[in-house]
Amino acid sequence: MQLYTYFRSSAAYRVRIALNLKNLNADQIPVHLVKNGGEQHGEAYKAINPSKLVPTLVDDELKLSQSLSILEYLEDQHPEVALLPHDPKQRALVRAFSLAIACDIHPLNNLRVLQYLTGTLEVSEEQKNQWYTHWVLTGFNTLEAQLSESNGQFCFGDQPTLADCCLIPQVYNALRFNIDLSAYPKIQAIYQHCNQLDAFKNAAPEAQQDAG
Repeated sequence: MQLYTYFRSSAAYRVRIALNLKNLNADQIPVHLVKNGGEQHGEAYKAINPSKLVPTLVDDELKLSQSLSILEYLEDQHPEVALLPHDPKQRALVRAFSLAIACDIHPLNNLRVLQYLTGTLEVSEEQKNQWYTHWVLTGFNTLEAQLSESNGQFCFGDQPTLADCCLIPQVYNALRFNIDLSAYPKIQAIYQHCNQLDAFKNAAPEAQQDAG
């Protein structure tokens, strides 16, 4: 397997965590989203992923984009370390939580959106940061409520799931933008616990070969 990734991409970060939790190896191929106008816009990468986004997972003839689809594919192909609960209701809760991040928070604050705000729309850095903070806090209000029964170690139950794969990168990004998360004790506790585990630590942006 090959994973086209960028160290700061939270979507790629999700996949790196899942690969580590499942003890799977993938050759990581960095695609720098900023240098030289963004390597994702080059013809070579466009041929691999027409959306010009990361991550992309290549497994034999399969070229798969969208991090949640990649996570589900890894779960189906390598179910030995399960990242989805067996109980259908719990599986649905994990998926709902994961999608709240991947669909409701992340797209509004993705790099290309922020670049459009400051570039084409010419908003100030302060206004951009206000935009970013607003949508993170709006989403985290929902996530914290969904974690009401969490034990403070993982989002759901006693083992990491797809929900944790999605939450940790989103919290990392929020902290990088200096967002105050004191109103979210469950989110903070899960973040701190997960980051004590090698699978999460080794997937972190600063641990990647293209960091810097």
